Amino acid sequence: MLPNANLAVDAVYRSDWGRIVATLIRQFGDFELAEDAAQEAFTAAVHQWRTEGVPESPSAWIIQTAKHKAIDRLRRQTRLKEKLETHPEFFPGEIIDEPNFNYGEIPDDRLRLIFTCCHPALALEAQVALTLRTLGGLQTDEIARAFLVPTTTMAQRLVRAKRKIRDAGIPFTVPDTSDMPERLDAVLTAIYLIFSEGYAATRGHPLIRTDLCAEAIRLGRLVRTLLEPNPPAETTALVALMLLHDSRREARLDEAGDLVVLEEQDRSRWNNEQIVEALMLVDEALSGTAGPFALEAAIAAEHCKARRAEDTDWPRIVALYDLLHQLLPSPVVALNRAVAIAMARGPKAGLIIIDELAAAGELEEYHLLHAARADMLRRLGVNSEAAESYELALKLVTNDSERRFLERRLREVRSPVS
Repeated sequence: MLPNANLAVDAVYRSDWGRIVATLIRQFGDFELAEDAAQEAFTAAVHQWRTEGVPESPSAWIIQTAKHKAIDRLRRQTRLKEKLETHPEFFPGEIIDEPNFNYGEIPDDRLRLIFTCCHPALALEAQVALTLRTLGGLQTDEIARAFLVPTTTMAQRLVRAKRKIRDAGIPFTVPDTSDMPERLDAVLTAIYLIFSEGYAATRGHPLIRTDLCAEAIRLGRLVRTLLEPNPPAETTALVALMLLHDSRREARLDEAGDLVVLEEQDRSRWNNEQIVEALMLVDEALSGTAGPFALEAAIAAEHCKARRAEDTDWPRIVALYDLLHQLLPSPVVALNRAVAIAMARGPKAGLIIIDELAAAGELEEYHLLHAARADMLRRLGVNSEAAESYELALKLVTNDSERRFLERRLREVRSPVS
């Protein structure tokens, strides 16, 4: 019984954390109370399900238990009377998996809370980080990885954001459509980072978390629908970008669950229907002034249009990265641009840029910098230096699939030439 209970709790956490917390915040209007009550409910599930078995509706059990935990906390804090006078619906009643709520303009609990977390009173990074933690269910270290900052730094930012919500009395209300534009950049960024965590999970065995990818695509489509008939180009571009990346999902891992890099993937396994849909969205997004998501989608489109790796239009991709780096200068964009330059002009050209990025120090703790440098050196035949960079990457990588890939590459460059 023990393994099944643990697996069930983990599965509910992965798939339903965001919906559970969103439901609690909507009902209680208190960010920290909702998150703490949800955590307590999951802890209770670990112990109770071991002896009593997994309930028929695990997520409903979690929500029901979390409501009890929240009310217990309110009672202990002598705030229950006031809360119940203004919100009598706080009494825990029967919970069903899909409550029929009146959503108003945003017909989705999680998306409502994403717009709420992305309040303009908070700094943009705080908005996105708070959304990822609350509704994406990402742990602090996963969020820190997305922002390339230490885990302790991100933890402090999250604490400050929660404190500001409390002290400033920021309401958990649904914004009108007229208020959405000022929150849209943060909302789109949060959705994409949820997708990115699903596309390449920070830790654990699976490289790909299809639940997060599917949820991010669903939310992206919903935002685009809400802003019709003329959705902003970046909203359209984000949906296209996620569809293009997700279209390659089945080819990214081999039968053993090991990573298969883009140039070695079996392209017949790519989802052609998603690619066709996404390419039309890319054209729509590029019809005006191209933003960052539009340029990233155009880059992904070039990969998906190539039937063979050698057919990839790398000069076109470099040109797109040039535009993206001008628009959104960041060390990660610069690293990706360096890799594209290496593919277009040779590994030596890419290595020069990567070495400059390494010297700057901003990506020192980013395993993909060292992995990219190792790959350039491997292609140049400088195996001893490549091995050193692979070892650095291995010290930093936290996902098992990526680790096995790097270990395999390390063995290759260490093997004597026969």
